[in-house]
Amino acid sequence: MKMKKSLLTLLSMILMLSLFLVACGGGNDTTTEENTQAPTDTTEGDATEEAPSGEPQQGGSVVLGSSGEPVLFNSLYHQDSASADVTDLVFAGLMSANENLEMVPHIAADFPVVSEDGLELTYTLREGVLFHDGTELTAEDVEFTYSIFKHEDYAGPRAGSFANMESVEATGKYEVKFTLNQADASFPTLASYGILPKHILGDIPVADLGEYQEFNIKNPIGAGPFKFVSWTQGQNLVLEAFDNYFEGRPYLDRVTFRFAADSNALVLLMQTGDIDWMIAPPAEIATIETFNHARVSNTLALRYDYIGWNLQNPLFQDVKVRQALTHAIDRQEIVDTIMEGNATVAHAPVSPLSWAYNDNVPKFDFDPEKAKSLLAEAGWEPGADGVLQKDGQKFSFTILSNDGNVVRRDIGIIVQQYLGQIGIEVKAEQMEWGAFLDKINPPNYDFDAVVLAWGLALDPDPRAIWHSGEIENGLNNISYSNPRVDEIADSNKQIMDQAERAAALAEVWEILAEEQPYTFMYYPQQFISLSNKIQGFTHHPRVNMYKVNEWWIDNN
Repeated sequence: MKMKKSLLTLLSMILMLSLFLVACGGGNDTTTEENTQAPTDTTEGDATEEAPSGEPQQGGSVVLGSSGEPVLFNSLYHQDSASADVTDLVFAGLMSANENLEMVPHIAADFPVVSEDGLELTYTLREGVLFHDGTELTAEDVEFTYSIFKHEDYAGPRAGSFANMESVEATGKYEVKFTLNQADASFPTLASYGILPKHILGDIPVADLGEYQEFNIKNPIGAGPFKFVSWTQGQNLVLEAFDNYFEGRPYLDRVTFRFAADSNALVLLMQTGDIDWMIAPPAEIATIETFNHARVSNTLALRYDYIGWNLQNPLFQDVKVRQALTHAIDRQEIVDTIMEGNATVAHAPVSPLSWAYNDNVPKFDFDPEKAKSLLAEAGWEPGADGVLQKDGQKFSFTILSNDGNVVRRDIGIIVQQYLGQIGIEVKAEQMEWGAFLDKINPPNYDFDAVVLAWGLALDPDPRAIWHSGEIENGLNNISYSNPRVDEIADSNKQIMDQAERAAALAEVWEILAEEQPYTFMYYPQQFISLSNKIQGFTHHPRVNMYKVNEWWIDNN
């Protein structure tokens, strides 16, 4: 009871501080498992489409508020949603995911023709699709883009997703064929990467492509609805409508991303009308709803938030310790307070929006006494100062999150308090978003524990995050390794029956829930505040910049 009372006091203090503090960094700051990949997922999300108040009008501009600044503009290499928000507007892929999480043709004229054995997928492209420099996009550009994933010098995080791709070949000016070395149920979901211009990047060595700033930062050229104009770091990023966009010129003339210190600063900018759109933290919804010029939309996000334990650190290598850490954290109270009840406690790394969702997994609910018992079993005993010790080492570590994300800041502070109650010494720190990503990702892995979120791919294949082969250059930055998980990650995509595949993946979720390499925090609702003048908005569970080309300004 004493612990509960002290934590409620701490939560009250944090909420008071949030009214006054302005930090630096992240609102659009999830990491992305894939670049908005869409599988044959038939589960509908809670997307909301608003009826426009009149006929769409040409012209006008919007200012999008963001506390997460992009890193680079190339979806083959970036891993964060702030970068994806820009590339989703600048580039276009063969296919895209609609608001119901279904694959639909985009640059492709139709769905792929699949051979009887499932090993060949042939796409026919729309004719007349142009890059922003006026060059026509053809099958050679598609072949060029996807061949990068198979190149021996590709150093990006997604090579593992294309392990089953034998080759990609332009078989005509507007026809491209993908050949697989074995059947792959998830492969059609990989068709949404932004197509890169071969005539610009074809002579750049693949080993240099990820760091090629002339394109990736200074002047990205795609075939999407908006063209890159400028990026003033720390201030804004400007895009303008592409007149020759293949789906028709966007209604808006200009889209500007305005970067602010944190969500508190963004709320003030929304209040004054200096921005027209922002991802809103649940704690600020009541305030935003008092603005007579703005409205709030919400949907269940295809995402989960988590605390990741770096398994290269000996502190976290014992499964009993990780189970104890989860037992010691009252995730339901975090949902009820920090998230204002707008989330559901998570127990596994799969979204309720996925056809592979399975909640029948081991659960480690809030139980501080059980946490203490597990730690004692693992050999940790209180020292003279009350901090747990083992073999002369204190149980002391730093929990890291990104500047400006007040939710993660608060989670870090509260976790510090929870774990302190069972004898673990925790320091909560924040870092600027770009430096934060550099610190936690390969080759550095320079962290103890991290508060983050995964914006999930639409296909639930666990390989990208959980396979041991993804430790060196992939997304498995906590260095998790389990032979059985590897085995299922290697084989599940060959199961073409969805129910059978879901059963196989259920074993992965059970293993991960049991071993707790992450403390799975919650599945959140996403709230977006936007100006009443914006019409044509559809709230997507996964893609922040969904169909911005269909937005228009109602000045009435």
